[in-house]
Amino acid sequence: MHPVRLAPSILSADFAALESSVASVSAQADLLHVDVMDGHFVPNLTIGPPVISSLRPHSSLVFDCHLMMTNPGEYLEAFKSAGADSVSVHIEIGSTSQLIAQARELGLGVGLAAKPDTGFDVYESFLADVDMVLLMTVFPGFGGQSFIESVLPKIEQTKLAIDERRLATRIEVDGGIDEITGPRCRGAGADTFVAGNAIFAQSDPLSAATRLKTALVSVGDG
Repeated sequence: MHPVRLAPSILSADFAALESSVASVSAQADLLHVDVMDGHFVPNLTIGPPVISSLRPHSSLVFDCHLMMTNPGEYLEAFKSAGADSVSVHIEIGSTSQLIAQARELGLGVGLAAKPDTGFDVYESFLADVDMVLLMTVFPGFGGQSFIESVLPKIEQTKLAIDERRLATRIEVDGGIDEITGPRCRGAGADTFVAGNAIFAQSDPLSAATRLKTALVSVGDG
């Protein structure tokens, strides 16, 4: 099993003090999760390459961008230029092979995201082609949603397939992740954990991140 990685989500950070918010949790962060929403694929609008470009000089963390967009292919080069290290595109929008190839050509890490109601069979054939599968544990669009337990068997199924095929593909979970739900996902096979409100909405974000990471690492051999 891959070691635990914690990915604080800046969707829940203070955008008026984004640099200091990120810096405050960097000691426990393995990568930074950047939620990009276009107002079309999901009913919300967030940030894009300019914000990433502004933040990049102030952080050495891996910038992992979750592209909740209908047309990510038109922006991959802009995200790379802005300082993104990896991108996750959604299986539901189609053109998956082309998007993976385009991201690879740009030198980006590649993740493939799936909504809670998207079945394992939809993304199974791409497991060997990506660095990470991002399994949403809420429906994408807004932070602060409740964890959807029915995704747990899909995490287990994905982990089993990865192990059977001897792949290095990671499993990331995003949505409602905290000290209770995170370890359950870890037990099911996830290794990368996105947390927004569980970190940035707390009075002491670093302490919250530390507690969460400790809870995750305590499961299995993290």
